[in-house]
Amino acid sequence: MSKLPEANKFTDLSDYGRPAANIIANALKATAFTPIHVTLLFIISGLIAIFSILEGHYLLATLFLILKSILDAADGELARVKNTPSYTGRYLDSVADILLNLLILLAIRHITDSSYLMTFLAFIGIQLQGTLYNYYYVILRNKFNGDTTSRVYEKQAPKAFPIEKQSHVDILFFLYNLLYRAFDKTIYLLDPQAETEAKLPNWFMTLVSSFGLGSQLLVIGVMLVLGLKFYIIPLFVYLNILLLVFIGLRRSL
Repeated sequence: MSKLPEANKFTDLSDYGRPAANIIANALKATAFTPIHVTLLFIISGLIAIFSILEGHYLLATLFLILKSILDAADGELARVKNTPSYTGRYLDSVADILLNLLILLAIRHITDSSYLMTFLAFIGIQLQGTLYNYYYVILRNKFNGDTTSRVYEKQAPKAFPIEKQSHVDILFFLYNLLYRAFDKTIYLLDPQAETEAKLPNWFMTLVSSFGLGSQLLVIGVMLVLGLKFYIIPLFVYLNILLLVFIGLRRSL
């Protein structure tokens, strides 16, 4: 099930796992498997990828990074086909993503003996880049009455859906806010007019989707396999130049 009406769909470069995710979600629709179970599987997949990086098994690491991206899409897809949206799943997904991103970069730092400063800057870069894409995508989804579980700017814990506990939502929102607030606020301050102007044509969203987490993980995996591991951390530091380019382009639309 798409998050957007047909006229507003765009080619999402980071969402290459969606076809496989749809198959998984439909296969699990009539089972006792929940979206949370799928989220836990993508966490395990990410941890296996990290272990594989540390052990030098880069092709295996890449396969598990791709699997992680597929499962990352499948949990939300399963929630849609079962009609069981939840803020618990939404925040658990995001908290898991940011922690896995940090561990992946620390693993790459270990095998390349990169500086902690550059690794920290790469982590900041990955998060800001991903946040920009999510910011524009959520604006688009909210505008066209798509999936509204995500919000443009998270300020307080939402009211839990009937299928979940408010205490779980509150705890996970606290963790989400702790980990993401600085990134969300930075991107909002860089382009606060985006929500009201909302000129986000399909071609523009396709360009910005290169900043999506799926794209980022695929780039990391390909660079590992190609023997370019020493360039991964610098790449995500310097890609912040494109961050400003995309914002400038959006403002000019």
